[in-house]
Amino acid sequence: MRRQIAFLGAAILICYTALFVKFNQLQVFQAGSLNDRPENTRSLQRDFNEPRGSIVTADGVLAAFSEERRATLRYQRVYPEADLLSAVTGYFSFSLGSTGVERTYNDELAGRTTALKLRELTGLFSDTSSEGDVVLTVRRDVQAVARDALGEREGAVVALDPRTGGIISFWSWPPYDPNVLSSNDTDAALRAKEFLDAIPQKPLLTRAYQENYFPGSTFKMVTAAAGLESGQVTPAAPDYPVVTSYTPPLTNQAISNFDGTPCGGTLFVITARSCNSSFAQMAVEQLGPDPMIAAAERTGFNDTPPIDLPDPARSVYPTDFGDVVERPPGRAPVYSDAPRLAQTAIGQNDVRATPLQMALVAAGIAAGGEVPTPHVMSEIRARDGAVVDRFESETWLQSMSPADAATLRQAMVGVVTDGTARNMAIPGVEVGAKTGTAQLGTTPPRSHGWMIAFGGPPGQPPKVAVAVVVENLSGASADTGGATAGPVARAVLAAALGVS
Repeated sequence: MRRQIAFLGAAILICYTALFVKFNQLQVFQAGSLNDRPENTRSLQRDFNEPRGSIVTADGVLAAFSEERRATLRYQRVYPEADLLSAVTGYFSFSLGSTGVERTYNDELAGRTTALKLRELTGLFSDTSSEGDVVLTVRRDVQAVARDALGEREGAVVALDPRTGGIISFWSWPPYDPNVLSSNDTDAALRAKEFLDAIPQKPLLTRAYQENYFPGSTFKMVTAAAGLESGQVTPAAPDYPVVTSYTPPLTNQAISNFDGTPCGGTLFVITARSCNSSFAQMAVEQLGPDPMIAAAERTGFNDTPPIDLPDPARSVYPTDFGDVVERPPGRAPVYSDAPRLAQTAIGQNDVRATPLQMALVAAGIAAGGEVPTPHVMSEIRARDGAVVDRFESETWLQSMSPADAATLRQAMVGVVTDGTARNMAIPGVEVGAKTGTAQLGTTPPRSHGWMIAFGGPPGQPPKVAVAVVVENLSGASADTGGATAGPVARAVLAAALGVS
């Protein structure tokens, strides 16, 4: 009998221990990940019956607030600007969870941070509540310009302050209206989500930072940075031959310039004219894989950008180009995948970049080589207007030396004054830019049009950096980036700087 009791006691102890371990695993070690799951609505039951802070743009426009409905759920989230700011605000839904700023800054909006709770305690005998307001870096006026300039073309626009990393505009087309997803009518919200998920253009995907593309010739600025850093390229040398194409080692497939146009020269010339042949030759003959990989990763490729929004996509640059098969005298070693290396130098093959990443490339050049940490939150304010938290701007990466950044800044200004981005010129503003056309295929020809740029008062550090991609355009013209993405980038740059 005693033996049976001992066995029973041991079994109960084992079960208790297993239950204790599982309880602590869920409550301690997995609590954060479980709470962060978008479909977790248990905590939302509390949130939808308590006040929630507002989201406000940098220019004072109300982007999100909670409206009292006095139903089963007391509050419902409302987005007065509908789809205009949805790429930033995201949605806050009882049945679907949350995205965007609503998710990242949920504790601040719900008033559950220490700073906000302390302010509630100091107002113990008043009507003070603890919820906080999120003030964005995004400007409603510039966002509207981005929307109108891009029109109903698939693509994205990113504008940011290269000095601080504050996002000024973050627009993707097609957008979505967060009001239909934030409805307290569960069936209506679920039907809206199913409808949006079924659209091939994926409106719930924020293209500005959650989708990557071939960057095309905008990536030549990274290739140029690799050349300068290596010491193998200067503004004066090499003087690349004026040719119609370049054929890398180990292949018969030539990399051609636009329309077979002869192109070549020193760094500023080949940047202004966007010579495919010269940049491909630079990567293969002057650099080799290691300097190219290092330069790409110094600007953020192969890493996840530390933006304060959920689920950012990584931009990708390949890291394996095979083995050395030849060591020509006076040139970089030839690798077995040299043809692919040549293609990556002009932003093709396996290179992929988000619009945010290419805006950061431009920002790094504009800011003396310092790539800022991108962010959309400017301040957290208590309900009485007091600032309880502020985003402290910091450098994410050092992409290049200040001297090399100054050289590339001058090169990009030359693209506007005497190159493929002349339509980016703005009176009274120093503008630097780089066009890009990423070819998608030849049957029929399709391409993405790109423009990256920066601008500011002449002789001063640029105040705005921009990246625009217009997707899936007909044809494969080298002018596609300048002709399609260029006017969008110019309009956004001018609006952000307050000029015309």
